[in-house]
Amino acid sequence: MVKSLKIVGSGPGDLELLTIKAYKAIKNAEILLYDNLVNEEMLHIASKECQKVYVGKHPYGKYMPQDDINTLIAYYCERFSSVVRLKGGDPYIFGRGFEEWFVAKGLDIDVEYIPGISSMQGAGLSDIPLTHRGVSEGIWVLTGMKKNGDIAADLSLAVHSNSTVVIYMGMRKLAEIARIYSMHGKGGKPAAIIQQVSRAAEKKVVCKVKDLVKVSQEARMSHPAIIVIGEVVDLQCNLSSLLQQERNIV
Repeated sequence: MVKSLKIVGSGPGDLELLTIKAYKAIKNAEILLYDNLVNEEMLHIASKECQKVYVGKHPYGKYMPQDDINTLIAYYCERFSSVVRLKGGDPYIFGRGFEEWFVAKGLDIDVEYIPGISSMQGAGLSDIPLTHRGVSEGIWVLTGMKKNGDIAADLSLAVHSNSTVVIYMGMRKLAEIARIYSMHGKGGKPAAIIQQVSRAAEKKVVCKVKDLVKVSQEARMSHPAIIVIGEVVDLQCNLSSLLQQERNIV
């Protein structure tokens, strides 16, 4: 029996945003190792015979250590031919998916990576494009929480960019994000926090970067959430105003 593992991205949560390839992998799985961020409706895609094993990590709360997950991957791949590691969003965008790829490869396990739609792409569902001609020159995608607990050092560079800045796992760093932007005279930049992107429980707040803490507290925003900073956040309002002006002129 060939030892194999599929590392599969389940997307931001909406069942219909699951890719066809990911759907087939789940449907044919004998073992499904799934994360906290996976929409549990997706587990129903798997067969009744499939063994579903929760290996989730609640943000800043209870979690299964990565070493234990690695042990489970090795255990099940030795015994079953169709093992799926199902992760929220995209496994290779702050999902630690490549750590598991590395472990599997070290055990002579064949690995197939199946991408998922990342939560930052779900910002478009809230009418926030990540790029727009003449407004955003690119995208900086940063982590709000490095392994040592610090925010990404690149944020101090991204502040000066005309690109959109997207921060994952940054809810505990809102005060620091606001401070860094304000320190560089950019506290008035538009920002949004989007919680539970693409799901029925999705929430969004829009404010200036300097007001991130106050607005998030007032709206009782929590995890999981992404932070989007840049002129694209206000683009829908600005375009609506321009269109209205054009109608008035006509």
